[in-house]
Amino acid sequence: MTTFISWNVNGLRACVNKGFMDYFASSDADFFCLQETKLQLGQIELPLGDQYRQYWNYAEKKGYSGTAIFTKKEPLSVWYGLEENDEFEGRVITLEFEDYYLLNVYTPNARRDLSRLDYRLEWENRFLGYIKELDSRKPVILCGDLNVAHQEIDLKNAKSNHGNSGFTAEERSCMTRLLESGFVDSFRYLHPDQTDAYSWWSYMPKVRERNVGWRIDYFLVSERLASKIADARIDASVMGSDHCPIGLVLE
Repeated sequence: MTTFISWNVNGLRACVNKGFMDYFASSDADFFCLQETKLQLGQIELPLGDQYRQYWNYAEKKGYSGTAIFTKKEPLSVWYGLEENDEFEGRVITLEFEDYYLLNVYTPNARRDLSRLDYRLEWENRFLGYIKELDSRKPVILCGDLNVAHQEIDLKNAKSNHGNSGFTAEERSCMTRLLESGFVDSFRYLHPDQTDAYSWWSYMPKVRERNVGWRIDYFLVSERLASKIADARIDASVMGSDHCPIGLVLE
């Protein structure tokens, strides 16, 4: 079995002060992927032990975005950004292994006023081309904060959120297109009808207590890996961020 964890920590330094290392140690994952680290080189040292290799993609803008992967397995190659390595917000890390690619992503947010929706859609087009190219070579395991609730079952108040950032028709269609390109949403593969399963909650008072959330964090796998999905979970009780960790186990 191979275990994967993905977590948007919304600032790793703050999350470390809220129990990050306890969860990291208890998970004992083969791969631990982070989004929104909000770090620059040299701003943190994590005592992960000799068994983990650390790969970081920092945004040029300080205190913004950023991704990281901690892995027990040494990759054949590492790639930061998309096809031309021209992505300056630290949103993508790809590790290549003998039998698959592991892709960690923090998808751009369209913003509340949708002022970044056009950029988001252009980014989605480039990202789709990138992941399809990888998938043509070997299977892909994709994880991260994709900043979209795909279906109405994936957020608490679907009716009132239609057209809002993260639940626009355009963003949802991008997710549909990605899945139809040969990928499986691992959580829905095992739990097709499970309701009230969310990975992000607003910081507004009582929202998380009442579980008024969105499922916007995912593990997607190439269709030919679907039969190997042994577990896909959401660790909603884990605090430290406005997102909670999600997990995947492959046979």
